[in-house]
Amino acid sequence: MDRTRLRPQAVTVLTVLAVAACYYATARIGLLQPLVRGQVTALWPSTGIAVAALLLFGLRVWPGIALGAFLVNLTIGPSPPYVLVIAAGNTLAPLCSVLLLRRAGFRNELDRLRDALALVFLGALAGMLISSATGVGALVASGALRAAEFWPTWSVWWTGDAIGVMVVTPFLLALRRARLPSGADPADWAEAAVLTVGAGAVTVLVTGVIGAPLLFLVFPFLVWAAFRFERGGAACCALGVTVFAALGAGRGTGPFAHHSLLTNMITLQAFIGTAALTSLVMAAVVTERRATYREIKRLCAQLSGKVDRQDL
Repeated sequence: MDRTRLRPQAVTVLTVLAVAACYYATARIGLLQPLVRGQVTALWPSTGIAVAALLLFGLRVWPGIALGAFLVNLTIGPSPPYVLVIAAGNTLAPLCSVLLLRRAGFRNELDRLRDALALVFLGALAGMLISSATGVGALVASGALRAAEFWPTWSVWWTGDAIGVMVVTPFLLALRRARLPSGADPADWAEAAVLTVGAGAVTVLVTGVIGAPLLFLVFPFLVWAAFRFERGGAACCALGVTVFAALGAGRGTGPFAHHSLLTNMITLQAFIGTAALTSLVMAAVVTERRATYREIKRLCAQLSGKVDRQDL
């Protein structure tokens, strides 16, 4: 076979294997704090990996998602036939999310308001209904869960998958385009450091130490990150806040103490959904505004140059 034809195929195979490895590795990280049956967790970053991989490399990498999902679920059960069903749901959900995003005209740059809204509502909240229903249904059908546990377990599964898309996917999309700022002065670096430390400290306090419902104290930092550092800052800040909030919900501390599992998942999903939407929307609005300002400035300069030439 011609080497020119072998090379693209080899790249595709390596990409698929890399997606499978990343899916498996991040799934093991998510399983460090399982809430139901040792395999259902409030933060499933692998789904964010899957959606980002499909957006960046195309639908051809779906076998990597399927392979990673099958391998990680095979190690935690239930029986192999039901593991295949769970893996199928974990693969179909990101595929449907990406198809919905493409139908909505989604752009990977996340530089428009409509892109932020589409990612949250279509990519995360709507698309992940498939994996949660399929996965929990398979657990109930296999006898690993009682029928009465369906809805609490479904809430955890859906929350974990949706959060993965809302915070991990934007982070990876922003990371792909990240560049070290060439014109940044020490004040910018100092501001970024203060923002990082402040957001982390406040999130730890309101989710793990203070028992009062003070989650809203995190939002000024999200707005600050989005307004000053646009998509990259918003994605990083939202990811950090999400990790601490999910850990707090898993431990049952802070505002998640003394509540049922279903109540905690509703609270966590509402908080993360609002936080992700706030940061992404603010970043998109700021990016659009600055792009419009640059375009107006360019057109004014161009018009001024034409007027000067006519005067000559």
